[in-house]
Amino acid sequence: MIIIEPHIHMISRTTDDYTAMYNAGIRCVVEPAFWQGVNRRHPGTFFDYFALSLDFEHTRAMRYGVDHWSCIAVNPKEADDLPLALETLEGLGPWLDHPRCVGVGEIGFNRITPNEETVFQRQLEMAKERDLPVLIHTPHDTPEISKKKGTARILDILREFSYDPAKIIVDHNTEDTMPLTRQTDYWAGLTVYPYSKLNPRRVVDILRRWGLERVLVNSSADWGVSDPCSLPKTATFMREEGFSEPEILRIMHDNPLAFYSQTPKFQPRLDLPYIDPATYQR
Repeated sequence: MIIIEPHIHMISRTTDDYTAMYNAGIRCVVEPAFWQGVNRRHPGTFFDYFALSLDFEHTRAMRYGVDHWSCIAVNPKEADDLPLALETLEGLGPWLDHPRCVGVGEIGFNRITPNEETVFQRQLEMAKERDLPVLIHTPHDTPEISKKKGTARILDILREFSYDPAKIIVDHNTEDTMPLTRQTDYWAGLTVYPYSKLNPRRVVDILRRWGLERVLVNSSADWGVSDPCSLPKTATFMREEGFSEPEILRIMHDNPLAFYSQTPKFQPRLDLPYIDPATYQR
């Protein structure tokens, strides 16, 4: 089965991960913009990061038979430095217009602050101006932050915004937020990520309750405790739990293809050859 991974942070992964992903059937990935572990201090450091994702990472992935695409944004974790975020957004246009940028994201909330909301809404406008898909980050549940509250506020903003709901995915849903997201026509994202998000059993239970329409399952793998091969493992678990091959294919391939194909820039190559690392040099 050919798998399209709709949300993963490959800049933080190794070349061995690419080999494992290729061997497990992953042939295409989309990498949303992410916090890099420390807050950036200058717009130029954002722009260098965007260039790394759009150009170098695409080249690195191609050597391992994986077609790499990007979403570009100021991540909500860095949106509270409002002057820096707004200055960065002033220069964001060329990166969104890059031929390998297939969406605006991740945007949304981290701590559900007014500054995050300002940056979120501005980037929604930039996506609408370019007719690009949007990937929205819902906040983590913590003692101080409610994912359900953050998701509800996101949906309120989207209702006022008036953009094609088919082009928007509200990601990192859980059992608590799916009832909110499923009341809308937006796509719902489910993340297989140990501890802080969902395991395959919880994903399967959610799919059984809410169905397969307008759902993307992803790994969101980064430098934390995460698994870049969680999608093929989830596919195996779905098979063991009685899902049919067309149902598994819909989640692992058809749905992500449909979502990102809403921009004509997304033309995935799923037949790239794996190149023996011994045959090339850095």
